[in-house]
Amino acid sequence: ARYDFGNLKGSHLVGHTRMATESAVTPDRAHPFTAGEDFCLVHNGSLSNPYGVRRKLEPLGIHFDTDNDTEAACRFLEWRLREGDPLPDALQKGFEELDGFYTFLMGTTTELALIRDPFACKPAVVAENDDYVAIASEFRSLAHLPDIRNAKVFEPAPEEMYVWKA
Repeated sequence: ARYDFGNLKGSHLVGHTRMATESAVTPDRAHPFTAGEDFCLVHNGSLSNPYGVRRKLEPLGIHFDTDNDTEAACRFLEWRLREGDPLPDALQKGFEELDGFYTFLMGTTTELALIRDPFACKPAVVAENDDYVAIASEFRSLAHLPDIRNAKVFEPAPEEMYVWKA
């Protein structure tokens, strides 16, 4: 009721709570990060090269609002989408450009995507059935979902792309 969820319309939702670890803990650094219309990203992990990503994007006219590493990843992936890459291609370029350990969950108007770094250091679990796809960092967050016993529950593989159409 507090956020009037009952009146929201859409096909998917990204909600996430995480304390910033790479920057100040302030509301403007809270997740999800958004860059552009109908694109958001949440991140569990840490990038080792966010300033290198910034140095690559700022000469292209891309503005940053914070010093947060999640914003660097968000703006990089949104830039690739704006340049015409389909989401899987943008994600592949992310694997090549974004260094660190992470799990990223991204939402666009038509897709929901999940990726983990090549070492899969940060946790993730997916529950998928005919009615929903739900993603969390631990199973206990999914355990009470409807029909969870019949859902396909799995841990995403490292450097694998999971993309669902909305």
